[in-house]
Parts: sequence; C-alpha cells; structure tokens
Amino acid sequence: MSRLNVPSPDDVPDGAEVILDKVGAQFGFVPNMFATLASNPAVLDVVMTLQGTLSRVLDAKTRHTIALAVSQANGCDYCLSMHTYVSSELGGMSSDDIDLARTGSSTDPKRAAVARFAQRVVESRGQVSDADLAAVRGAGYADPQILAIVTVAAQVLLTNFINNVNQTDIDIPAVSPVGTPG
Repeated sequence: MSRLNVPSPDDVPDGAEVILDKVGAQFGFVPNMFATLASNPAVLDVVMTLQGTLSRVLDAKTRHTIALAVSQANGCDYCLSMHTYVSSELGGMSSDDIDLARTGSSTDPKRAAVARFAQRVVESRGQVSDADLAAVRGAGYADPQILAIVTVAAQVLLTNFINNVNQTDIDIPAVSPVGTPG
C-alpha cells in the first residue's frame, strides 16, 4: 500500500491537472506514480520536464535499456513494471530484450555496454572504475554520450527513490523476477 497521500481528482493542486491530463492521454490512465507526484506540482513538473528533455539525448531503446537496468539494480518494483510496460508497448522491445536489459545486457553489443555501465553507476554510486569507462567507450560511446547515460541513470534513480519511499501501488502489469515465468 502506498505510503504517501494521493490527491483525489477533485483535490489535485493547480498546475498539476494539465500535466496529469497529458499523462492520462499518453497511457490511457494516470499511473499511480504521477497521481502521487501531483500532490506537489513543482516536483511533478521537474520529473516531467526532466523526462521530456532526456528523451532527446539518446535513442528510445537505449533509454529504455538504461531504465530497466537501473530499476533492477535499485530494486524498484514499480519502476520495473512501468518501464517493462513502456518498453514493450511503446518502445518496441521484445520480452527477451527487456529481460536482458534487466540483467545488464542486450543482444545489441552497444546497448549491452550501456546496460552494464548504468548498473555499475548505480552499484558504485557513481564511483565507476577506469575499466567500466573503457568498456563503454570501447562499445563506441564518446564522453558526451557517457554524460547522457549517467544523466538518464540519475533520472531513473530519482523516480526509483520516489517509488521505493512511497511503496507505490503497482497499477500496471507487475513483472516477475528475471528468468521466471510471468
């Protein structure tokens, strides 16, 4: 059960209603995470603006791969479910691609390097080794792209932390542990 209050539709603060309408149009409903964030319109705006801005820094499958790898490494069940849903339904990723991303890999060598690097960023709290940097550079990523990978990982950590603190009720299909039947 969620631990933070979710405003009722009649009690959504000014400034959040328009954002929730856009989210609802995208998903066909307002996911619990966004409904919870609506209690603080400034935080909702920050999360939505950051997600919108970062949608331009790397291709969608790479961003989805990072989101899945980071959410798995950080143990956020809500975000794993949400990113699995979005990656599958909106991002065109297969269930195998999704499972591999969660384990820090991919069938695509470049995305595999990104997934592993993103997980190392989380596991090491950003204190990645020279070998970690060499591996992502060896996959073809230059420093500006590495900055983008770290920034997307940090944005995912933000929502992971919010949802882990809240224990947000999962309102989309929940995911199973990697490698088990769903």
